Amino acid sequence: MHSLTMETITMPETTPMPARSFAVLGLFDTPNALMKAIPQVRVANLGTVEAYTPYPIHGMDEALGLRRSPLGGMVLVMGILGALTAFGFQYWISAIDYPIVTGGKPPSSWEAFIPIMFEVMVLFATFTAGLGMLFLLNKLPFFGHPVLSSKAITGITRDRYGLAIEAESEAFDSTAAAQALKEAGAVEVEILPAPDRSPFLTSDFILRTLGGIFAACVVSGIVMFLTIKWFPLLAPMKYMQDQPRLDAQRASAFFKDGHGMQMPVAGTVARGYLPTATGTQEAAVALVNPLPRTREVFAVGRKAYANRCEVCHGAIGNGVGSLTAAYGGKPANLQAQQFRDYPDGKIYWAIVNGKNAMPSQAADLTETQRWSVVHYVRALQRAQNAKDEDLKVATP
Repeated sequence: MHSLTMETITMPETTPMPARSFAVLGLFDTPNALMKAIPQVRVANLGTVEAYTPYPIHGMDEALGLRRSPLGGMVLVMGILGALTAFGFQYWISAIDYPIVTGGKPPSSWEAFIPIMFEVMVLFATFTAGLGMLFLLNKLPFFGHPVLSSKAITGITRDRYGLAIEAESEAFDSTAAAQALKEAGAVEVEILPAPDRSPFLTSDFILRTLGGIFAACVVSGIVMFLTIKWFPLLAPMKYMQDQPRLDAQRASAFFKDGHGMQMPVAGTVARGYLPTATGTQEAAVALVNPLPRTREVFAVGRKAYANRCEVCHGAIGNGVGSLTAAYGGKPANLQAQQFRDYPDGKIYWAIVNGKNAMPSQAADLTETQRWSVVHYVRALQRAQNAKDEDLKVATP
């Protein structure tokens, strides 16, 4: 149904019939007369019945037998697809390809994705509504629709109501259609000739369009170039080298010390690294084991201990290793009360920096392996100094 109104002109009996007709259009004075005529004209089954009114009329879609528009469902599906597409892109970028921790939240925090998901959902839905309506449902563009060029169009857009029987094939009988509309109560009838359906996307049209676009781009580029040359300091057209900036290794009046490069703020720690302690006492307080006590962590610690520590400290950490007396060193007995009282940070510090004859293990163990070794050493100490609560009594 189209919301158009047109003034119907009755064709004289002597008016020659067009060689091929697009439709026969009948005009009615009231919406009730139009609604009453629709079932009568549809029963004649002479062609596709279409109505043109200045405003929507309740019940007209059902009277014309029009199916419910699928546009709403199309928009819903594409809107959901747009939201999922935005979520997928953001999740891939933020959580997989280039994870960044923002505000201490996990990289996969989906709450931060909602604004972009909403915008992309609206984008998909809007394009679907516009393009789907034009190209899929209304079959547009259709230039030169016969109703728009009819004599009755001025009445249709004001206060008249049109009912058209459109041709479905070459065998369309415009005379019978006109008679059916008159019998249904049409006050005026007009036969509309078939429009010229020749394709407008001809090679000549395409070449002319591309040529026009190219000429417009060239002209606009030349105008912009000359404008920048004539008015180089006109904001925002300022050259990059003229803008204020801070050069590295140069003096700067912006900072109090006059240096362009500044030292990091005191206490700054690189992302992903623990604070660096300056001694064993500070390490005992500042360094805290970040790893949980899990089977996986203990397995990593056990392997690293066996590869780097067991040869000197022994399999149970009692200082009796596999080295002979020729070694001359005296490895620490990690089961002694002194080392059981050590904070985790102090043991970690010894692994990183070495202690007495023991060299640093920082080059051979990663940070995760070092902290895993600390956990494993604690397990060895607990195994040799078990408490009553460590014993499990089996129930019968």
